[in-house]
Amino acid sequence: MEYVKLGNTGLDVSRICLGAMSFGDPKNWIHKWVLEEEDSRPLIKRALELGINFFDTANVYSLGRSEEILGQALKDYANRDEIVLATKVHQKMFDGPNGQGLSRKAIMSQIDQSLKRLKTDYVDLYIIHRWDYNTPIEETMEALHDVVKAGKARHIGASAMYAYQFQKANNVAEKNGWTKFVSMQNHLNLIYREEEREMIPYCHSEKIALTPYSPMASGRLIRDKQEETKRSSTDVAQKAKYDKTAEQDQLIIDRVAELANRYETNRVNIALGWLLQKEQVAAPVIGATKMNHIETAVGAVDFKLTSEDIAYLEEPYIPHAIVGHS
Repeated sequence: MEYVKLGNTGLDVSRICLGAMSFGDPKNWIHKWVLEEEDSRPLIKRALELGINFFDTANVYSLGRSEEILGQALKDYANRDEIVLATKVHQKMFDGPNGQGLSRKAIMSQIDQSLKRLKTDYVDLYIIHRWDYNTPIEETMEALHDVVKAGKARHIGASAMYAYQFQKANNVAEKNGWTKFVSMQNHLNLIYREEEREMIPYCHSEKIALTPYSPMASGRLIRDKQEETKRSSTDVAQKAKYDKTAEQDQLIIDRVAELANRYETNRVNIALGWLLQKEQVAAPVIGATKMNHIETAVGAVDFKLTSEDIAYLEEPYIPHAIVGHS
């Protein structure tokens, strides 16, 4: 496993981050394909064995159950000082007033609940899951700063928003002497590259780390069109992200398969290898429901594409509608 600094920080993270959205309670959440604890723990253990030290979850994943499963497994299997643990705040946790968002009240309440579920005194990275259009950004950034100063988070990050919003938030923090974001978990893969327009150049200029989610487009980049899995048939989120552009994306998917055949390797090496060679990408967040999902992702760290390969993969791309920012 290779390790890199997380953006402009001293934090060492593995080049692969294991996302824990796959772990939780299928009876208590929108995703019916997630694994319960008994099936999740071996995957977390294997990730640790392969050198992964970066784990990402969110309070909303299975309404807290993902945090509970991940926290217990890391407590049982890992040295906390070596682990980089991230969780998120923003999405709806309960009905009624103050059940979601980035108000001071919500942030202060949710960080404590997340820490309790994760069985830790602090997270290394506290991420705002989306932009809150109903709370002043000054209130959000000061609250996040206070979370860091209270020792409950080491750093803060953001996910899935417009570049002007991300820049505005960091400018507000800098102006007031508050903690700034060090990472952006954005939507980025071979069939969705809209972040290359503004977000990635901004992050490059400010030395902000990218930890992209959906690096293999919910599996679409690495399987045949007719191949169906439990996730592909039931995951409404991935259908919303990719169904509308499926026809135009297919040429890129076919080229991933073509290069995999040419190099006599798996398609993960092509799709994930492309992302790992992108500047500012520290660690893509991969999901896993099977052991080989983790093992093949780790193998992609050592796979290198030529500049000609990269150009060939990128050439068919055409602009997409923005997905995931609201």
